[in-house]
Amino acid sequence: MAGLIEYDCPNCGGKVQYDATTQQFKCPYCDTVFDANVLKERDEVLNQQQDDMEWGNKAGQDWTPGETDNMRVYLCNTCGGEIIVDQNVGATACPYCDSPVVMVGQFKGDLKPDYVIPFKKDKNAAKTAYYNHLKGKKLLPKIFKDQNHIDEIKGVYVPFWLFDADVDADMSFNATKTKSWSDSSYNYTKTDHYLLKRRADLSFRRVPVDGSTQMEDSLMESIEPYDFREAVDFQTAYLSGFLADKYDVTAEQSIARANQRIKQSAEDVMRESVQGYSSVTTAGNNVRIKQGVTKYALYPVWLLNTTWNGEHYYFAMNGQTGKLVGDLPCDKGAYKRGLLTWTAILGAIFTCISLLVIL
Repeated sequence: MAGLIEYDCPNCGGKVQYDATTQQFKCPYCDTVFDANVLKERDEVLNQQQDDMEWGNKAGQDWTPGETDNMRVYLCNTCGGEIIVDQNVGATACPYCDSPVVMVGQFKGDLKPDYVIPFKKDKNAAKTAYYNHLKGKKLLPKIFKDQNHIDEIKGVYVPFWLFDADVDADMSFNATKTKSWSDSSYNYTKTDHYLLKRRADLSFRRVPVDGSTQMEDSLMESIEPYDFREAVDFQTAYLSGFLADKYDVTAEQSIARANQRIKQSAEDVMRESVQGYSSVTTAGNNVRIKQGVTKYALYPVWLLNTTWNGEHYYFAMNGQTGKLVGDLPCDKGAYKRGLLTWTAILGAIFTCISLLVIL
């Protein structure tokens, strides 16, 4: 028995049905009518789109003999983070959970970074950025600024895998144009549906994916971008006075995240070329990577821990640009008062409108 061919409605996504009366396909959910040849052609286009996102090379270098002699590894027994420091650091605390860490021995193994972006902002700049971050926050508890204190500020080099690629991309978009008009008896709306195709050759350079499970991808992406023009070839001397996180996510394990970022960026670029329509949604995409190259780098991050009212709050600052992000407590009383104020204002507005209608 032959398989039943089904088509999705480009308008609402429901399954369209064949209407014998009109000899066309009709969506039972939004009542849109489609020609069978149009739906077939549309499905053929979407079914041809398959990604090819393979990466063939490896990042990082091998350490030269003696290069790691002055480097030590500390282990956090609380969160499991491994911290790389120079031999002059006697004891420290974990930059992620602020727990004491213990030295487990001399650093060895893993890959040597290709590049490092040196710290450009110092500890005082991190403090200033933090206090500026508190300004203008209306729902921040008033006593937070006075009672909280910065427990720890640590400069950490975070491991990043950098992905370069030339991309050949095909995208399909469902688009509509809507026209409305009226006569003495009825209001009319006409919606035309389009399947739009776009193709582009794009180049991506140094798409970063952090190689540490201790750092959330969303947090690291929030303090982007970094200016790679200030990157230099890695030297262990840049670690002096700072901590360095030891990567625990390999380049191969980071490929899925890199592909996701590249694919989304390609879609955003091509989506911007679709203009003049009432609505546009992505129908399908096909991204093919050519000449993929991966490198290993250390990026500078200031991590700040602060405590207030028994709760811990964490902030991260780009050690090159000074961009800072982090969570802050909310004054629930102020939020409720603000909500009641707006409710009262809206109530007063509706009362005035009612009075005007009565008058």
